[in-house]
Amino acid sequence: MHLWSSSQYAIELPEGHRFPMAKYALLREGVLREGLVSPERLHDPQRVDVHDLLRVHTPAYVAHILHGTLPYAEQRRIGLPWSEAFVERAFRVVQGTIEASESALEHGVAMNLAGGTHHAFPDRGEGFCTFNDVAVAIRRLQALGKVRRVAVVDLDVHQGNGTHGCFAGDPHVYTFSMHGAKNFPFHKVPGTRDVELNDGTGDDEYLALLQQHLPEVIREARPDLVVYLSGADPHEGDRLGRLKLTFDGLLARDRYVIGTCREVGIPVCTTMSGGYGRDVHDTVAVHLNTVRVLRAFARG
Repeated sequence: MHLWSSSQYAIELPEGHRFPMAKYALLREGVLREGLVSPERLHDPQRVDVHDLLRVHTPAYVAHILHGTLPYAEQRRIGLPWSEAFVERAFRVVQGTIEASESALEHGVAMNLAGGTHHAFPDRGEGFCTFNDVAVAIRRLQALGKVRRVAVVDLDVHQGNGTHGCFAGDPHVYTFSMHGAKNFPFHKVPGTRDVELNDGTGDDEYLALLQQHLPEVIREARPDLVVYLSGADPHEGDRLGRLKLTFDGLLARDRYVIGTCREVGIPVCTTMSGGYGRDVHDTVAVHLNTVRVLRAFARG
């Protein structure tokens, strides 16, 4: 199994900022401490090529991000202040998912220890998402002829509105999202299949819905690849999630998603997506469980 991580996934933020940048380094440290992968299989991505970004994003938007000329209101909507480090982070996160998706096709599973920036649209970002790494990776694989049909399984607690917008009307990319009905984004963009959850949804109801819908998604999508957004924010300790899943419930979620795909030979590329635990170590614990599950299904 191969994973992607970078010290440049984390940037300095103003004191009191609510985005938990510490989770990236803590997850990397946990993966190495437990020996979940050898150091040579934990890769540091470089910057994505602008040509790849332009497979999804508009030239004007990419230029604004590169040069720091995005209007204040639009930068504020992203939720992260512009800096050279902000640009470096955004470019490397996308490249991490590109490389993880290619590795998944070869080895069955792979993961970017970041990414899942599913609120980014072709011409704008929001909700801590600058570029849509999943959309760029999929479009690149399609352009290279490595995949034709892809399913996005988005189990972050927030609807993947940007991803849905990127693939609207495309019969070759199936977008499936299970998310809080009353949570951000407040204007939902219809995907291929959306399952809305009430505040307070717990393990049993969540897993029953997943087991009802995922097999149908796989049958209808007939994907060459599944991109799985394994958000930690459905956890009961999340500040922004409003659901009540336990660590065991989220572990069962990961086992079901990855196991269902691998049992029928579908490769799975996983990204972190969201997680805003009151204790950042809870968020990291959820993601470590995801890596453990992936390792169990890896071919090499």
